[in-house]
Amino acid sequence: MGKVKIKKQDVWIDMTPMSDVMVLLLTFFMMTATFVSNEPVKVIAPQSISEIKVPESNVLNIVVDSIGNVFMSMDNRNEAVEALRSFSDKFGIELTKEMETAFRNDPQWGVAVNANAEKGKYSLAQYLKLPDDQRASIIVSQGIPTDSIDNGDGTKTMSEFQAWVKSVRETNRDIRLAIDGAYNTPYTTIKKIMSELQDMSENRYFLKTQYKQGGDE
Repeated sequence: MGKVKIKKQDVWIDMTPMSDVMVLLLTFFMMTATFVSNEPVKVIAPQSISEIKVPESNVLNIVVDSIGNVFMSMDNRNEAVEALRSFSDKFGIELTKEMETAFRNDPQWGVAVNANAEKGKYSLAQYLKLPDDQRASIIVSQGIPTDSIDNGDGTKTMSEFQAWVKSVRETNRDIRLAIDGAYNTPYTTIKKIMSELQDMSENRYFLKTQYKQGGDE
C-alpha cells in the first residue's frame, strides 16, 4: 500500500502585538525608573527593624561619614543651585556661571566657606573652580563645618551647616530632611547634627537605616 504524503505547511505567527507590548513595557520602566546619582561619599547605614521608607524625591540628604564629615545632596539640581546662591549671599561669595554649573553637576556638596588648600582643605570658591575629576576625589576629605561661627566680638552665629539648611529651606519650604549616617559614625556627631537642627526648629526628619531581617544577628 502506498504511503500518503502530507503536504507540509509553513506556520506564520504575527509578532507585531508582542513587539507592541515589549515597547510599552520598556517605555513604562524608563518613565518610572529612579536614577541614582553616583555620589562620591557613600555610607553603610546601621540596621533597624523599621519598615518606614524614606522618600526618594524632594529630600535634603544629610550624609555623615564614619569620621564625622558632613555632606549634603538634593535630587532637584536647579533648587540646589538656588540654595547655593542664597548661601553665597550670606557669606559674600561671588559666584560665576562656571561655578554654578560645576555645583549643578556635582551630585553632592560639602566644603567649608573658608579653608586653606595648602592644608588639604578647600574653600567653597576654590573647590568650585576645580575640574570635575578633581572635585570628585577631593570632596571625600572635606566636610561642612558644624561649629558656630565666631563673629570676633564675643558673639556667635549659626554654623555653616545650619546656614545650608536654612538656604535650602528658603528655596523649598516643603523639602524633607533625612540624616544618612554610617553605622560606625560617632554618636556625638549624630547628636550634634540633631541638636543643630533642633536649634533651627527643624524637629522632623528621617534617620536612614537598613532593614534588618528577622533572622539577622
